[in-house]
Amino acid sequence: MTAPAPGREDRPEARRDRGRGSATTLTARDRARRAAGGDTTRSAPAPLLVPALLAVAFLLVPLLGLLLRAPWSDAWPILHGSRAGEALRLSLWTSTLATAIALVVGVPLAWVLARSSVPGLRLLRALVTLPLVLPPVVGGVALLMAFGRTGILGRYLDAWFGITLPFTSAAVVMAETFVAMPFLVVTVEGALRAADRGYEDAAATLGARRMTVFRRVTLPMVAPSLAAGAVLCWARALGEFGATITFAGSFPGRTQTMPIAVYYALETDPDAAILLGLVLLLVSVAVLVTLRERWVRGGVTS
Repeated sequence: MTAPAPGREDRPEARRDRGRGSATTLTARDRARRAAGGDTTRSAPAPLLVPALLAVAFLLVPLLGLLLRAPWSDAWPILHGSRAGEALRLSLWTSTLATAIALVVGVPLAWVLARSSVPGLRLLRALVTLPLVLPPVVGGVALLMAFGRTGILGRYLDAWFGITLPFTSAAVVMAETFVAMPFLVVTVEGALRAADRGYEDAAATLGARRMTVFRRVTLPMVAPSLAAGAVLCWARALGEFGATITFAGSFPGRTQTMPIAVYYALETDPDAAILLGLVLLLVSVAVLVTLRERWVRGGVTS
């Protein structure tokens, strides 16, 4: 006895049509509900929202404490008498010079780490990124052992050329470069690894030299990440304390940067320390917001 032929409603294509129809109906219902109550897929679930709010509070409450405890009525006399201006100027030009040095030597280093296959590359990458996790004071001691008057290189600089680096403004720049350059190198290396090498290969096929490809093709492709790395490097150099005070000391007008001035003012004049910290905070926030939004977001969207 033969089974009856399946009807139209029992055929596989009919079941698929019913599935598609229900999915379409469900999607329309979801759209109507989202239109009435907002898109719930973009709202954070409570298990994620609560820790996120705690993290925001942990980061913002100390800054709010600075704003609330600041002696605003006496701000100008305190800042005018605490050598804040010369400390700020010293911090700005040393951090800018440190960033420029990091760009000159750090970008080629990032290219070597990302594109070359030299022996010991993993060890080299670990050594380059070591200052990211090394305590800054240890970095200052290492610089002192290398470039001090009795250091492995400093003794020859002193004996042959009469150059003494520790406790000078040059030492401030060196300490800031040592601590901040890995931020630039890591950022640019990641961008070089993710960049499409097809454009570089095409330029090389058309006869462009390797340096021409690097200048005209590679650098424009990684320009947003290069700008982001430079901003991070500058901000890290601006806030450097441990390596600077160890290798360069604290001489007003020569090596006393803003973080060091804040530290010493906290011992003798807490109000001045709060105001100096606010000045440093405002400068850092202004630079990060204006430069990073202008370069990074503009480079991503372009």
